[in-house]
Amino acid sequence: MTTRPASNQAQAFHPKADPAWLAQWQEPILEPGLAIIDAHHHLFNRAGWVYLADELTQDLHAGHRILSTVYLQCREHYRTDGPEALRPVGETEFVDRIAAQAAAGADEEGHPCAAIVGFADLMLGARVDEVLEAHCQAAPLRFRGIRHGGATDNDPAFARQGARPPEGLFNQAIFREGLSRLAGFGLSFDAWVYHPQLGDVLELARAFPDTSFVLNHVGGPLGIGEYAHRRELEFSVWRSSIRQVAACPNVVVKLGGLGMRHCGFRFGQSVEPPDSQALANAWRPFIETCIEAFGASRCLFESNFPVDQYSCSYAVLWNAFKRIAQGASDADKAALFSGTAARVYRLDPRTGAPLA
Repeated sequence: MTTRPASNQAQAFHPKADPAWLAQWQEPILEPGLAIIDAHHHLFNRAGWVYLADELTQDLHAGHRILSTVYLQCREHYRTDGPEALRPVGETEFVDRIAAQAAAGADEEGHPCAAIVGFADLMLGARVDEVLEAHCQAAPLRFRGIRHGGATDNDPAFARQGARPPEGLFNQAIFREGLSRLAGFGLSFDAWVYHPQLGDVLELARAFPDTSFVLNHVGGPLGIGEYAHRRELEFSVWRSSIRQVAACPNVVVKLGGLGMRHCGFRFGQSVEPPDSQALANAWRPFIETCIEAFGASRCLFESNFPVDQYSCSYAVLWNAFKRIAQGASDADKAALFSGTAARVYRLDPRTGAPLA
């Protein structure tokens, strides 16, 4: 693969996509009638990186049939005053306003941010109840769960701005006390870890069988730093851990997130953007392993945009997923692309709209 010269931006942990680079490759939309619920994306308003309602809408109209989307927390639009624990509720308020405005002018299909997963500090223990109640009140029709990320690694390649989660976060008693409160509110837990931490997810899922767990980004396989030198070994470790986690019936897995820099595929560094076949070839072993382990009814495709935009456009990404799933039955395709997401996040499987 011929790579582009490195830049300061390229050294960011989540590098911003280059629109001119992405525009170099376009391709016809595959299976344009296949209904999709994008199970994981973000909205950003950061220095030099804006991906808000307009940018999302542009991607949703790229040609694929997107019924709705699920918004995942990313520390955006927090409240700037009031109790520290309640400041993340500002993100839910912000996204719910965007979703309500879009729904007001939408046809039967087309519901951006139909479900919202926010952040609450589960290290509050039982005191997190106040935060959970505030989230639910801020978006009573759309709020579905909490993500308190645990992804961390001591390899210098994973250094990033801001504090990283402590090692063993999911094993701390106070964290588990906070997580135990979710089921009572009818909320799920999105688990974001790197693949060496999948054992922690396994223990957590076993400890809380009544809580719904959503494993993000095929379990976070790593491919940079020291991990880049032992890819086959690390794939074997990841695959074994995925199979163990899949034995927990209360866990589903999101298929995506492989366009991030730390996965090590380096598509974002190539001179020309990849086509969907190149992406499908690279990502297939991870996605097919997850489908085989969990079954289609417990897998849901995600864009992870705009983060995965580092590697490809929205249209090309969904084409890649469709290529990977092309041999699946119609029933399995329906589950992978919309049905599982509709069930997990309580959305109408026909339209993608939030269910009461």
